[in-house]
Amino acid sequence: MKRRFALFFGLLFFGTGTFSQSGQNTYRALIHRPDGHTIPFNIDVKQNGSQTEWTIINGKERIPLRNFRIAADSLFVDFPVFESQIHLSLKNKEKLEGYWFKGSGTGYNLQSISVFPDQGYRFKGSSSHPSRNISGRWAVQFIKEDQTSRPAVAEFSQNGDKLTGTFLNRSGDYRYLDGIVSGDSLYLSTFDGSHAFYFSASIESNDQISGGLFCSGTSRKESWSATRDPKAKLPPDPNVLAVRNQDEPLVFSLPDLNGKLISIRDSQFLNKPVIIQLMGSWCSNCMDETAFLSELYKKYQSKGLVMLALAYEYSTDVERSRKSLEKFKERFHMNYPILITGVTASDPKLTEKTLPQLKKIESFPTTIILDRTGKVFKIHTGFNGPATGSHYEEEKKYFQDAIEELLN
Repeated sequence: MKRRFALFFGLLFFGTGTFSQSGQNTYRALIHRPDGHTIPFNIDVKQNGSQTEWTIINGKERIPLRNFRIAADSLFVDFPVFESQIHLSLKNKEKLEGYWFKGSGTGYNLQSISVFPDQGYRFKGSSSHPSRNISGRWAVQFIKEDQTSRPAVAEFSQNGDKLTGTFLNRSGDYRYLDGIVSGDSLYLSTFDGSHAFYFSASIESNDQISGGLFCSGTSRKESWSATRDPKAKLPPDPNVLAVRNQDEPLVFSLPDLNGKLISIRDSQFLNKPVIIQLMGSWCSNCMDETAFLSELYKKYQSKGLVMLALAYEYSTDVERSRKSLEKFKERFHMNYPILITGVTASDPKLTEKTLPQLKKIESFPTTIILDRTGKVFKIHTGFNGPATGSHYEEEKKYFQDAIEELLN
Protein backbone atom coordinates (compact mmCIF):
# COMPACT_ATOMS: atom_id res chain seq x y z
CA MET A 1 0.00 0.00 0.00
CA LYS A 2 2.82 2.42 0.87
CA ARG A 3 4.54 1.69 -2.44
CA ARG A 4 1.32 2.31 -4.38
CA PHE A 5 0.72 5.60 -2.55
CA ALA A 6 4.28 6.77 -3.18
CA LEU A 7 4.04 5.86 -6.85
CA PHE A 8 0.65 7.55 -7.17
CA PHE A 9 1.95 10.72 -5.53
CA GLY A 10 5.06 10.66 -7.72
CA LEU A 11 3.02 10.32 -10.90
CA LEU A 12 0.61 13.08 -9.96
CA PHE A 13 3.00 15.57 -8.49
CA PHE A 14 6.62 15.14 -9.44
CA GLY A 15 9.61 17.27 -10.26
CA THR A 16 12.82 18.60 -8.86
CA GLY A 17 11.77 22.22 -8.51
CA THR A 18 10.34 24.04 -5.53
CA PHE A 19 6.64 24.73 -5.45
CA SER A 20 5.22 28.08 -4.48
CA GLN A 21 3.55 28.62 -1.13
CA SER A 22 0.24 27.81 -2.80
CA GLY A 23 1.63 24.38 -3.70
CA GLN A 24 1.38 25.07 -7.43
CA ASN A 25 3.67 24.49 -10.37
CA THR A 26 3.40 24.48 -14.16
CA TYR A 27 4.32 21.53 -16.35
CA ARG A 28 4.98 21.56 -20.07
CA ALA A 29 3.48 18.77 -22.20
CA LEU A 30 4.26 17.79 -25.78
CA ILE A 31 2.02 15.78 -28.10
CA HIS A 32 4.24 14.01 -30.63
CA ARG A 33 3.02 13.59 -34.21
CA PRO A 34 4.35 10.81 -36.47
CA ASP A 35 5.75 13.47 -38.85
CA GLY A 36 8.00 14.87 -36.11
CA HIS A 37 5.97 17.98 -35.29
CA THR A 38 5.04 18.53 -31.65
CA ILE A 39 2.05 20.34 -30.15
CA PRO A 40 2.83 21.91 -26.75
CA PHE A 41 0.45 22.78 -23.94
CA ASN A 42 0.70 23.59 -20.23
CA ILE A 43 -0.68 21.94 -17.12
CA ASP A 44 -0.98 23.77 -13.81
CA VAL A 45 -0.49 21.28 -10.99
CA LYS A 46 -1.74 22.25 -7.57
CA GLN A 47 -1.50 20.39 -4.29
CA ASN A 48 -4.45 21.36 -2.10
CA GLY A 49 -3.94 19.41 1.10
CA SER A 50 -4.27 15.75 0.12
CA GLN A 51 -6.02 16.68 -3.14
CA THR A 52 -3.98 17.01 -6.33
CA GLU A 53 -5.48 19.10 -9.12
CA TRP A 54 -4.38 19.33 -12.74
CA THR A 55 -5.62 22.16 -14.96
CA ILE A 56 -4.87 22.49 -18.68
CA ILE A 57 -4.15 26.10 -19.68
CA ASN A 58 -5.05 27.56 -23.09
CA GLY A 59 -4.97 31.35 -22.84
CA LYS A 60 -7.98 32.30 -20.70
CA GLU A 61 -9.37 28.77 -20.81
CA ARG A 62 -9.02 26.44 -17.83
CA ILE A 63 -9.83 22.72 -18.19
CA PRO A 64 -9.90 20.97 -14.80
CA LEU A 65 -8.68 17.36 -14.63
CA ARG A 66 -9.76 15.69 -11.40
CA ASN A 67 -10.40 12.07 -12.36
CA PHE A 68 -7.16 10.15 -11.74
CA ARG A 69 -6.72 6.39 -11.66
CA ILE A 70 -3.61 4.35 -10.88
CA ALA A 71 -2.94 0.88 -12.31
CA ALA A 72 0.40 -0.89 -11.87
CA ASP A 73 3.04 1.72 -12.80
CA SER A 74 0.69 3.92 -14.84
CA LEU A 75 -1.51 6.94 -14.28
CA PHE A 76 -4.78 7.39 -16.20
CA VAL A 77 -6.29 10.89 -16.42
CA ASP A 78 -9.84 11.24 -17.77
CA PHE A 79 -11.16 14.43 -19.34
CA PRO A 80 -14.43 15.88 -18.00
CA VAL A 81 -15.87 15.78 -21.54
CA PHE A 82 -15.03 13.86 -24.73
CA GLU A 83 -13.92 10.26 -25.11
CA SER A 84 -10.43 11.27 -24.08
CA GLN A 85 -7.81 10.04 -21.65
CA ILE A 86 -4.11 10.58 -20.95
CA HIS A 87 -2.11 7.49 -19.94
CA LEU A 88 1.29 8.24 -18.36
CA SER A 89 4.18 6.41 -16.73
CA LEU A 90 6.98 7.89 -14.64
CA LYS A 91 10.13 7.09 -16.63
CA ASN A 92 12.53 9.15 -14.54
CA LYS A 93 12.52 12.29 -12.40
CA GLU A 94 12.69 14.42 -15.53
CA LYS A 95 9.51 13.43 -17.34
CA LEU A 96 6.36 11.37 -17.68
CA GLU A 97 5.76 9.52 -20.94
CA GLY A 98 2.72 7.85 -22.40
CA TYR A 99 -0.19 8.31 -24.77
CA TRP A 100 -3.23 10.45 -25.42
CA PHE A 101 -6.20 8.20 -26.23
CA LYS A 102 -9.07 9.79 -28.15
CA GLY A 103 -12.31 8.33 -29.43
CA SER A 104 -12.87 8.27 -33.19
CA GLY A 105 -15.14 6.76 -35.79
CA THR A 106 -12.80 3.77 -36.07
CA GLY A 107 -12.47 3.19 -32.34
CA TYR A 108 -9.67 5.02 -30.55
CA ASN A 109 -6.64 6.92 -31.82
CA LEU A 110 -3.50 7.39 -29.78
CA GLN A 111 -0.58 9.80 -29.92
CA SER A 112 2.54 9.72 -27.79
CA ILE A 113 2.88 12.42 -25.16
CA SER A 114 5.61 13.64 -22.80
CA VAL A 115 5.15 15.78 -19.68
CA PHE A 116 8.03 17.78 -18.18
CA PRO A 117 8.08 19.36 -14.70
CA ASP A 118 9.39 22.83 -13.96
CA GLN A 119 8.99 24.06 -17.53
CA GLY A 120 6.51 26.89 -17.24
CA TYR A 121 6.95 28.02 -20.82
CA ARG A 122 4.88 26.83 -23.78
CA PHE A 123 7.25 27.88 -26.57
CA LYS A 124 10.89 28.86 -26.17
CA GLY A 125 11.35 32.47 -27.20
CA SER A 126 14.45 34.16 -28.53
CA SER A 127 16.46 36.77 -26.66
CA SER A 128 15.37 39.44 -29.15
CA HIS A 129 12.16 41.37 -28.56
CA PRO A 130 9.27 41.01 -31.02
CA SER A 131 9.85 43.21 -34.04
CA ARG A 132 6.12 43.92 -34.54
CA ASN A 133 2.75 43.81 -32.82
CA ILE A 134 0.15 41.79 -34.72
CA SER A 135 -2.86 42.54 -32.51
CA GLY A 136 -6.05 42.89 -34.52
CA ARG A 137 -8.09 41.20 -37.22
CA TRP A 138 -6.60 39.40 -40.21
CA ALA A 139 -8.02 37.88 -43.41
CA VAL A 140 -6.60 34.36 -43.69
CA GLN A 141 -6.25 31.78 -46.45
CA PHE A 142 -5.53 28.16 -45.57
CA ILE A 143 -4.19 25.87 -48.30
CA LYS A 144 -4.99 22.18 -47.88
CA GLU A 145 -2.66 19.39 -48.96
CA ASP A 146 -4.75 18.92 -52.12
CA GLN A 147 -4.03 22.62 -52.88
CA THR A 148 -7.63 23.76 -52.43
CA SER A 149 -8.09 26.84 -50.27
CA ARG A 150 -10.46 27.83 -47.51
CA PRO A 151 -11.02 31.28 -45.98
CA ALA A 152 -10.77 32.19 -42.31
CA VAL A 153 -10.54 35.24 -40.07
CA ALA A 154 -7.90 35.56 -37.35
CA GLU A 155 -8.18 37.63 -34.19
CA PHE A 156 -4.86 38.17 -32.39
CA SER A 157 -3.98 39.91 -29.13
CA GLN A 158 -0.30 40.56 -28.39
CA ASN A 159 1.19 41.89 -25.16
CA GLY A 160 4.98 41.99 -25.38
CA ASP A 161 5.95 38.55 -26.64
CA LYS A 162 2.76 36.95 -25.29
CA LEU A 163 0.27 36.07 -28.04
CA THR A 164 -3.29 34.77 -27.80
CA GLY A 165 -6.09 34.58 -30.32
CA THR A 166 -8.14 32.32 -32.54
CA PHE A 167 -9.16 31.59 -36.12
CA LEU A 168 -12.80 31.69 -37.24
CA ASN A 169 -14.11 29.50 -40.04
CA ARG A 170 -17.57 28.54 -41.26
CA SER A 171 -18.14 25.86 -38.63
CA GLY A 172 -16.98 27.96 -35.69
CA ASP A 173 -13.55 28.80 -34.31
CA TYR A 174 -10.33 27.12 -33.17
CA ARG A 175 -11.07 28.29 -29.64
CA TYR A 176 -8.38 29.49 -27.23
CA LEU A 177 -4.92 29.63 -28.82
CA ASP A 178 -1.93 30.42 -26.62
CA GLY A 179 1.63 31.23 -27.64
CA ILE A 180 4.32 33.81 -28.34
CA VAL A 181 5.84 36.15 -30.89
CA SER A 182 9.57 35.51 -31.08
CA GLY A 183 11.54 37.87 -33.30
CA ASP A 184 9.65 37.87 -36.59
CA SER A 185 7.84 34.55 -35.98
CA LEU A 186 4.63 33.55 -34.24
CA TYR A 187 3.75 30.28 -32.49
CA LEU A 188 0.34 29.21 -31.14
CA SER A 189 -1.19 25.99 -29.85
CA THR A 190 -4.17 24.58 -27.99
CA PHE A 191 -5.26 21.24 -26.52
CA ASP A 192 -8.69 20.59 -25.02
CA GLY A 193 -8.83 16.79 -24.97
CA SER A 194 -10.61 16.57 -28.31
CA HIS A 195 -8.43 18.71 -30.57
CA ALA A 196 -4.71 19.49 -30.63
CA PHE A 197 -3.69 22.42 -32.86
CA TYR A 198 -0.35 24.04 -33.68
CA PHE A 199 0.26 27.21 -35.72
CA SER A 200 3.47 28.92 -36.78
CA ALA A 201 4.25 31.63 -39.34
CA SER A 202 6.62 34.43 -40.31
CA ILE A 203 5.60 38.05 -39.72
CA GLU A 204 6.75 39.72 -42.93
CA SER A 205 5.49 43.22 -42.13
CA ASN A 206 2.92 45.04 -40.01
CA ASP A 207 0.27 43.93 -42.51
CA GLN A 208 1.46 40.58 -43.85
CA ILE A 209 1.97 37.10 -42.39
CA SER A 210 3.32 34.30 -44.59
CA GLY A 211 4.86 30.84 -44.54
CA GLY A 212 2.28 29.61 -42.06
CA LEU A 213 2.00 26.00 -40.89
CA PHE A 214 -1.13 24.51 -39.30
CA CYS A 215 -0.98 21.04 -37.72
CA SER A 216 -4.01 19.25 -36.32
CA GLY A 217 -4.19 15.88 -34.59
CA THR A 218 -2.09 13.00 -35.90
CA SER A 219 -1.56 13.99 -39.52
CA ARG A 220 -3.55 16.96 -40.84
CA LYS A 221 -1.30 19.73 -42.13
CA GLU A 222 -2.05 22.94 -44.04
CA SER A 223 -0.19 26.09 -45.01
CA TRP A 224 -1.60 29.55 -44.38
CA SER A 225 -1.02 33.25 -44.88
CA ALA A 226 -2.79 36.37 -43.66
CA THR A 227 -3.30 40.05 -44.46
CA ARG A 228 -4.25 42.59 -41.82
CA ASP A 229 -7.84 43.70 -42.42
CA PRO A 230 -9.91 45.25 -39.59
CA LYS A 231 -13.07 44.63 -41.67
CA ALA A 232 -12.32 41.01 -42.60
CA LYS A 233 -15.37 38.75 -42.76
CA LEU A 234 -16.00 35.21 -43.87
CA PRO A 235 -17.64 35.03 -47.31
CA PRO A 236 -21.19 33.64 -47.51
CA ASP A 237 -21.34 29.86 -47.31
CA PRO A 238 -22.61 28.45 -50.64
CA ASN A 239 -23.64 25.22 -48.88
CA VAL A 240 -25.78 26.81 -46.17
CA LEU A 241 -28.34 24.41 -44.71
CA ALA A 242 -31.91 24.95 -45.90
CA VAL A 243 -35.35 23.36 -45.70
CA ARG A 244 -36.64 21.48 -48.74
CA ASN A 245 -40.19 22.72 -48.21
CA GLN A 246 -40.65 25.78 -46.00
CA ASP A 247 -44.28 24.85 -45.31
CA GLU A 248 -43.45 21.31 -44.18
CA PRO A 249 -42.75 20.91 -40.44
CA LEU A 250 -39.89 18.75 -39.17
CA VAL A 251 -40.88 15.26 -38.07
CA PHE A 252 -38.67 12.91 -36.05
CA SER A 253 -38.83 10.46 -33.13
CA LEU A 254 -35.62 9.41 -31.37
CA PRO A 255 -34.62 7.90 -28.00
CA ASP A 256 -33.23 10.03 -25.19
CA LEU A 257 -30.34 8.96 -22.95
CA ASN A 258 -32.70 6.72 -20.94
CA GLY A 259 -34.09 5.04 -24.05
CA LYS A 260 -37.42 6.88 -23.94
CA LEU A 261 -38.74 7.74 -27.40
CA ILE A 262 -39.20 11.49 -27.88
CA SER A 263 -41.10 12.98 -30.83
CA ILE A 264 -41.02 16.58 -31.96
CA ARG A 265 -44.81 16.23 -32.22
CA ASP A 266 -45.14 15.48 -28.48
CA SER A 267 -47.32 17.88 -26.50
CA GLN A 268 -44.32 19.45 -24.70
CA PHE A 269 -43.16 20.95 -28.03
CA LEU A 270 -46.50 21.99 -29.52
CA ASN A 271 -47.36 25.69 -29.85
CA LYS A 272 -43.97 26.71 -28.46
CA PRO A 273 -40.77 28.05 -30.00
CA VAL A 274 -38.21 25.24 -30.11
CA ILE A 275 -34.42 25.25 -30.45
CA ILE A 276 -33.02 22.02 -31.94
CA GLN A 277 -29.27 21.68 -31.47
CA LEU A 278 -27.47 19.32 -33.86
CA MET A 279 -24.32 18.39 -31.96
CA GLY A 280 -21.85 15.73 -30.88
CA SER A 281 -20.02 15.10 -27.62
CA TRP A 282 -16.76 15.07 -29.65
CA CYS A 283 -17.27 18.64 -30.91
CA SER A 284 -15.42 21.51 -29.20
CA ASN A 285 -17.56 24.23 -30.79
CA CYS A 286 -20.63 22.29 -29.62
CA MET A 287 -19.16 22.54 -26.12
CA ASP A 288 -19.08 26.35 -26.32
CA GLU A 289 -22.54 26.51 -27.85
CA THR A 290 -23.99 24.18 -25.21
CA ALA A 291 -22.60 26.33 -22.40
CA PHE A 292 -24.40 29.32 -23.94
CA LEU A 293 -27.63 27.49 -24.80
CA SER A 294 -27.90 26.08 -21.28
CA GLU A 295 -27.88 29.63 -19.92
CA LEU A 296 -30.30 30.78 -22.61
CA TYR A 297 -32.69 27.96 -21.72
CA LYS A 298 -32.49 28.86 -18.05
CA LYS A 299 -33.45 32.45 -18.91
CA TYR A 300 -36.35 31.71 -21.28
CA GLN A 301 -37.75 28.33 -20.18
CA SER A 302 -40.36 29.92 -17.92
CA LYS A 303 -41.49 32.07 -20.86
CA GLY A 304 -42.22 29.05 -23.05
CA LEU A 305 -38.96 28.23 -24.83
CA VAL A 306 -38.26 24.52 -25.36
CA MET A 307 -34.93 22.96 -26.35
CA LEU A 308 -33.59 19.57 -27.32
CA ALA A 309 -30.36 18.25 -28.80
CA LEU A 310 -29.87 15.65 -31.53
CA ALA A 311 -26.54 13.88 -31.06
CA TYR A 312 -24.44 12.55 -33.94
CA GLU A 313 -21.62 10.58 -32.35
CA TYR A 314 -18.50 8.78 -33.53
CA SER A 315 -20.18 5.39 -33.28
CA THR A 316 -23.55 3.73 -33.83
CA ASP A 317 -22.97 1.89 -30.54
CA VAL A 318 -25.76 3.33 -28.39
CA GLU A 319 -24.12 2.51 -25.07
CA ARG A 320 -20.80 4.08 -26.07
CA SER A 321 -22.66 7.19 -27.27
CA ARG A 322 -24.76 7.36 -24.10
CA LYS A 323 -21.70 7.28 -21.81
CA SER A 324 -19.98 10.09 -23.69
CA LEU A 325 -23.15 12.18 -23.83
CA GLU A 326 -23.81 11.71 -20.10
CA LYS A 327 -20.39 13.25 -19.37
CA PHE A 328 -21.16 16.11 -21.74
CA LYS A 329 -24.59 16.72 -20.21
CA GLU A 330 -23.24 16.78 -16.67
CA ARG A 331 -20.35 19.10 -17.52
CA PHE A 332 -22.60 21.77 -19.05
CA HIS A 333 -25.65 21.35 -16.82
CA MET A 334 -27.94 20.56 -19.73
CA ASN A 335 -31.53 20.59 -18.50
CA TYR A 336 -32.97 19.85 -21.92
CA PRO A 337 -33.13 16.35 -23.47
CA ILE A 338 -30.42 14.84 -25.67
CA LEU A 339 -31.68 12.41 -28.31
CA ILE A 340 -29.35 9.77 -29.74
CA THR A 341 -29.72 9.66 -33.51
CA GLY A 342 -27.79 6.39 -33.87
CA VAL A 343 -26.14 7.93 -36.95
CA THR A 344 -22.48 8.91 -37.00
CA ALA A 345 -21.33 12.45 -37.76
CA SER A 346 -19.31 11.10 -40.70
CA ASP A 347 -22.22 9.23 -42.31
CA PRO A 348 -22.73 10.75 -45.80
CA LYS A 349 -26.47 10.03 -45.50
CA LEU A 350 -26.93 11.43 -42.01
CA THR A 351 -29.43 14.07 -43.19
CA GLU A 352 -31.63 11.57 -45.06
CA LYS A 353 -31.57 9.18 -42.11
CA THR A 354 -32.52 11.72 -39.45
CA LEU A 355 -33.94 14.96 -40.88
CA PRO A 356 -34.94 14.32 -44.52
CA GLN A 357 -36.88 17.60 -44.60
CA LEU A 358 -33.53 19.41 -44.74
CA LYS A 359 -31.21 19.62 -47.76
CA LYS A 360 -27.86 18.66 -46.21
CA ILE A 361 -26.23 18.97 -42.79
CA GLU A 362 -22.67 20.15 -43.49
CA SER A 363 -21.19 20.92 -40.09
CA PHE A 364 -21.58 20.79 -36.33
CA PRO A 365 -22.98 22.51 -34.44
CA THR A 366 -26.01 23.46 -36.49
CA THR A 367 -28.98 25.00 -34.70
CA ILE A 368 -32.56 25.00 -35.95
CA ILE A 369 -35.16 27.36 -34.49
CA LEU A 370 -38.83 26.43 -34.94
CA ASP A 371 -41.74 28.82 -34.56
CA ARG A 372 -44.90 28.00 -32.62
CA THR A 373 -46.40 26.19 -35.63
CA GLY A 374 -43.43 23.82 -35.89
CA LYS A 375 -42.07 25.42 -39.06
CA VAL A 376 -38.42 26.34 -39.44
CA PHE A 377 -37.90 29.98 -38.48
CA LYS A 378 -34.09 30.16 -38.66
CA ILE A 379 -31.11 27.86 -39.22
CA HIS A 380 -27.71 28.78 -37.84
CA THR A 381 -24.54 26.88 -38.81
CA GLY A 382 -21.44 26.87 -36.63
CA PHE A 383 -20.79 28.75 -33.41
CA ASN A 384 -18.19 31.37 -32.53
CA GLY A 385 -17.35 30.85 -28.88
CA PRO A 386 -16.03 33.15 -26.13
CA ALA A 387 -12.47 33.05 -27.50
CA THR A 388 -13.65 35.16 -30.47
CA GLY A 389 -14.59 38.23 -28.42
CA SER A 390 -16.99 40.50 -30.33
CA HIS A 391 -17.97 37.65 -32.66
CA TYR A 392 -19.23 35.73 -29.63
CA GLU A 393 -21.31 38.71 -28.55
CA GLU A 394 -22.86 38.78 -32.03
CA GLU A 395 -23.73 35.08 -31.74
CA LYS A 396 -25.46 35.61 -28.41
CA LYS A 397 -27.42 38.57 -29.76
CA TYR A 398 -28.53 36.54 -32.81
CA PHE A 399 -30.14 33.85 -30.63
CA GLN A 400 -31.58 36.22 -28.05
CA ASP A 401 -33.17 38.42 -30.73
CA ALA A 402 -34.68 35.38 -32.47
CA ILE A 403 -36.17 34.01 -29.25
CA GLU A 404 -37.51 37.40 -28.19
CA GLU A 405 -39.19 37.78 -31.58
CA LEU A 406 -40.88 34.38 -31.33
CA LEU A 407 -41.96 34.78 -27.72
CA ASN A 408 -43.43 38.23 -28.33
